[in-house]
Amino acid sequence: MTKMKKVTYAQAICEAMDEEMARDKNVLLLGEDVGFLGGNFKTAVGLREKYGDLRVKDTPISENSFLGMSLGMALTGLRPIVEIMFSDFLLIAADQLLNQIAKIRYMSGGQVRVPLTIRTTIGAGRSSAAQHSQSLHAIMCHVPGLKVVVPSSAAEAKGLLKTAIREDNPVVFIEHKMEYNHEYEIPEGEYTIPFGKANILREGRDITVVGTSNLALKAVKVADELAKEGIEVEVIDPRTLVPLDRDTIINSVKKTGRILITDEGYERCNIAAEIVMDVMPEVFYYLDVPPERLCLPNVPLPFSPALEFPLIPDQEKLYQKIKKMFKG
Repeated sequence: MTKMKKVTYAQAICEAMDEEMARDKNVLLLGEDVGFLGGNFKTAVGLREKYGDLRVKDTPISENSFLGMSLGMALTGLRPIVEIMFSDFLLIAADQLLNQIAKIRYMSGGQVRVPLTIRTTIGAGRSSAAQHSQSLHAIMCHVPGLKVVVPSSAAEAKGLLKTAIREDNPVVFIEHKMEYNHEYEIPEGEYTIPFGKANILREGRDITVVGTSNLALKAVKVADELAKEGIEVEVIDPRTLVPLDRDTIINSVKKTGRILITDEGYERCNIAAEIVMDVMPEVFYYLDVPPERLCLPNVPLPFSPALEFPLIPDQEKLYQKIKKMFKG
């Protein structure tokens, strides 16, 4: 039996980077405040002291510049991990990310590799207002050439981040900022989690719920409540959005006849709609009711908690959405 230990989500991220930096001298970390402060969300505490200023580098507040620099590093043999404090700030570096990093391996005819991991955050709930609270992972999924990872728990975060760092293609690794201080059990030893393989967190026969990032964890709690009412929910954590494990979702929906996808991105052009359309040709004749989604409404996120929290997908909204799918 695998021995387990308790760590926070932030500590799991730090452990993954520490282990990979110890394993491979070409792995380095750069970003705003990752050195002296140990990261804005304390995901790099102690790494600068351990590996020095050349491998854990504080950068200027210039995402476009240091993301472009990291591409040069990756092309010349290094394996940079770049921390972009909020996914909102990826837009400042959109040309480097979407037009250069995502495309250069294709445009070189496969002559170059881009072993670059870009860590960033999503999620509302900190009252950080409209420019620091967005969940923009659907934009990253839209552009070919990027792998997109959305870990749920600390164990998932560590195993998937180690895989990302070893990957020879650019990976956008998206952490939920509301999870950093939550404590989870993770395996003690060395482990990785492969891309493109979803995790069934809870088996059920009545409805399939696909939850991205920490919404998968919330879905499990809702499923436990609904089980008391005789509704058995199957909860799937996709782990990676690119590549997406279609087969696990398809097989689940064929069994349950219902699918609900919940995601914290804006509802318009949400990844939930893409997943539904992706699996629909295989599951259409198995459905008992139309597919549903629970996402963020198409409004800027307010600063006021009294206005912000009613917009965020949560357990109560998920519970009500599932119940509605069983009415009539």
